[in-house]
Amino acid sequence: MADGLFISLDGIDGGGKSTQCQLLLDWFSRNGHPGIVCRDPGGTTLGEKVRSILLSKNTENIDRSAEMLLYMASRAQLTAEIIRPALEADQIVISDRYLLANVVYQGYGGGLGIDELWKIGHIATGGLNPDLTFILDLPYDQASKRLQSERDRMESLPADFFSRVQEGFLHEASKQPDKISVIPASGSIQAIHAQIVAIVSEQFPIYQSNS
Repeated sequence: MADGLFISLDGIDGGGKSTQCQLLLDWFSRNGHPGIVCRDPGGTTLGEKVRSILLSKNTENIDRSAEMLLYMASRAQLTAEIIRPALEADQIVISDRYLLANVVYQGYGGGLGIDELWKIGHIATGGLNPDLTFILDLPYDQASKRLQSERDRMESLPADFFSRVQEGFLHEASKQPDKISVIPASGSIQAIHAQIVAIVSEQFPIYQSNS
């Protein structure tokens, strides 16, 4: 059994996930709780190779099911090689995306079956789910302005795709309110961080700051 704490951050690109992952890790570290940040897809030698395939604009005409299975393969390796061992060592694990992203992007966005995606994800991860997931919710037009000019394959998808993705994130959050928290991401970096820390401290008091 995993003994540490597993948190994931998700939402469309441009919402500030990577920044908030690092700020949260720093907060845990200051309070005496060591941990790691990882990214999904990626985080392992295999995962980074898969990531380069998935995000390269040279990857053309990839079937949606093939795309989904590549994401799952990267996640399976990440879970087995990085996440589960860290949790078993009583560490904090903060993941920049996890299974929910697959369900929302390839399901709500891409049209694959939602229930089937959860089932395949259960196999890929060995049933390991985050203790808590934060969705950084930002309107697409605002998120798009934050992205670099040279966008990857997924970032280059049309606005209506991301509209479905955003709806999917919110719908899944409504189904699991005890596990998924939606954070408006249009505020300042520190304001968003403060909201995340407040929820972590409330749900897991053992980790709250003593300062």
